[in-house]
Amino acid sequence: MNASASQETLQQQVFADEAQADEDKLDLLEYWRSIAKRKWPILGFAFSVAVVATVIVFVMTPIYRSTVTVLIEAGKNKVVSIEDVYSGASQNREYFQTQVEILKSREVALKAIAKLKLWERPEYDPRNKEAGPIQGLLEAIGFAAELTPPTWTEASLSAAIYPKFASQVDIEPVRLSQLVKISFDSEDKALAARAANTLAQVYIENDLETRFEMTNKASTWLQERLSSLRQNLAASERALQEYRDRTGIVAAEQAAQSGAGLQIAGATQRLIDARVRRAEMESAYNQIKNADKNADLSALPAVLRNPLVAEAKRQESEAESKLSELSQRYGREHPKIVQAEAELRAARDNVQRRVDTVVASVTREYEVARDTERTLEGMVYQARGLVQNINRKEFELNALEREVEANRQMYDMFMKRSKETSVAGDLQSAVARVVDPAVVSNSPVKPKKQLIILMAAMLGLLGGALTSLLIDRLDNTLKTTEDVEAKLKHPLLTTLPILAKKDAEHTSHIFIDEPDSVYSEAIRTARTGVLLSALDAPSRVLVISSSLPGEGKTTFAINLALAHAHTKKTLLLDADMRRPTVAKRLNLAPGSKGLSNFVSGAADLKECVQMVAGTNLAVLGAGTVPPNPLELLLSQKFKDALARLQQVFDIIVIDSPPVELVSDAMVLAAQASGVIYVTKAAETPYQVVRKGLTRIQRADGKILGVVLNQFDFEQAEKYYGEHSGYGKYDYKSAYGSAYSSAYSSDKTPA
Repeated sequence: MNASASQETLQQQVFADEAQADEDKLDLLEYWRSIAKRKWPILGFAFSVAVVATVIVFVMTPIYRSTVTVLIEAGKNKVVSIEDVYSGASQNREYFQTQVEILKSREVALKAIAKLKLWERPEYDPRNKEAGPIQGLLEAIGFAAELTPPTWTEASLSAAIYPKFASQVDIEPVRLSQLVKISFDSEDKALAARAANTLAQVYIENDLETRFEMTNKASTWLQERLSSLRQNLAASERALQEYRDRTGIVAAEQAAQSGAGLQIAGATQRLIDARVRRAEMESAYNQIKNADKNADLSALPAVLRNPLVAEAKRQESEAESKLSELSQRYGREHPKIVQAEAELRAARDNVQRRVDTVVASVTREYEVARDTERTLEGMVYQARGLVQNINRKEFELNALEREVEANRQMYDMFMKRSKETSVAGDLQSAVARVVDPAVVSNSPVKPKKQLIILMAAMLGLLGGALTSLLIDRLDNTLKTTEDVEAKLKHPLLTTLPILAKKDAEHTSHIFIDEPDSVYSEAIRTARTGVLLSALDAPSRVLVISSSLPGEGKTTFAINLALAHAHTKKTLLLDADMRRPTVAKRLNLAPGSKGLSNFVSGAADLKECVQMVAGTNLAVLGAGTVPPNPLELLLSQKFKDALARLQQVFDIIVIDSPPVELVSDAMVLAAQASGVIYVTKAAETPYQVVRKGLTRIQRADGKILGVVLNQFDFEQAEKYYGEHSGYGKYDYKSAYGSAYSSAYSSDKTPA
């Protein structure tokens, strides 16, 4: 069972992934249908836009353009090797881009305006715009005399003309070159050529003037700095000479050759040797000192390394070997044994004497090495103090010498720059030159009438098409049967057609009143899907729910129960105890006992169940409305009551409240065999429906399918490509009167 469940889960996941992939694809067919649905409004909108564009372009004033091409020089001619102190120019792209921005600057434009004297032309003269409606009103009421007219100068006139002038200038660098195209647009073709040439000429002249002024400023500043640098150099040289005379130092390099330097070098080396000797003796001394009182000192490495001790240990070892060898031949009282023992004692005494001698020698050598180290340390400190005293004097001397050298280098550098700047100021090369001057153009550059009209028509078509697509994109409802599986990721159980007004009055009995209608056939399709969902199940509990009220779940529940009642023992249970409507829809006795009474035990099943006239359908109404219906559905008594009902009925159809309003449907879904979710076509957003389905699944409910209610088949087939065939199939003509008589009986096959 676990393997089967896992396989089913895997299949559902694959189905969901495929559906998501299909949803993400660019559905060109859907886009085409959306555009074709609104083709005449789109064409009308495009035609209107084209007409408006035509009128506009034919009343526009033609604009002429003239262009001058300027070559910006990458470098400048130099008489001497000197960095240009006034421009910072370099042979790189940054320099070229900088010159282009200078060409676009306000300063160059204002000078060009002044040179052209554009204020003399009526279309540029700002003084013609002074008499406006406000001034006319003030003159009418007598306040015009108090207003002081502005005083116009060339600078103020140029500043007032600048915004319009700048909008007519177009400066475009030529890619991968040092060329710049300067264009000017104007209604006057002659002015366009003259303005472009003037702008290029002003740019070149402005650069020459700027560099000449900066050269003069740089030369003046260098002369001022040279005077102070000369004084600083003289003062530092005097301070150096005075210090040498006061300390008696001739050269700083002689300190390294002094006797103190040699003395400290020799003493330092001897101190290092003494510290090494002291460390060796201290190690041997610590070994002896840290040994136990009864320990064999001859085994210590510091003692054993002594040749005398090593020789005595060898003699002791030979005496022990000789005694051991004689002990194997003679008895303990034998003269040779006695002699060998005496020799062994003598050897051991010799070892002990040698060890004592070595221990005393190590102690004396350690003390001598320590005293020698201390003496050498004193000598090094004394020599180091003498050298440090000399170094202090040399440090001050070096500082004074560095200051003199720095002042001298600074003075020499400024002197060189001053002379080079003076020479360079005599030669001024132009930053750019005109390669191709502007000429008068005879054909206007704009407006391009045919192109504008064509583009307007195309934009009208595009705007209309995009608007149509946007309208459909913003429509987030379920418009086709394919949307159910693509957007909800759940199978479509059936599709209920939209009913005419005459049929809407008896929708609860339409399966009985019109058994051969399209609506009744859709109900039979849902019934078949339910029966095929679990063929071997002895009984089925079906929960009918929706996202919001008014989606037709109660009508569907009643008709589905009527359809099942033809072949199965069916119970219709009204679990919407907040707004019960099943009993009223079926014209049952009002105020009758129902579900709440049966669950609480206040009434038995026979008292609560009512039969629908002319059918085999049993109905269990809501009964007395409890204070909290959710607690009733969550109780164990409700579960027991539902179990008893399953023993009596084959099919139990439960009409539950909407999912988005209360949680009753989730509680019922967990106890049911399956859930049928009803949604209204072209009205309920699919995000709301998908949220409701997700909530039911999280409550362990099993979704049997989705019912798409109030679906307009004619519109769907015309605009969305639906090919269901509903509405075109005449069941009466296909099956004759036998069709109606068969479905009017109680033995209609499932």
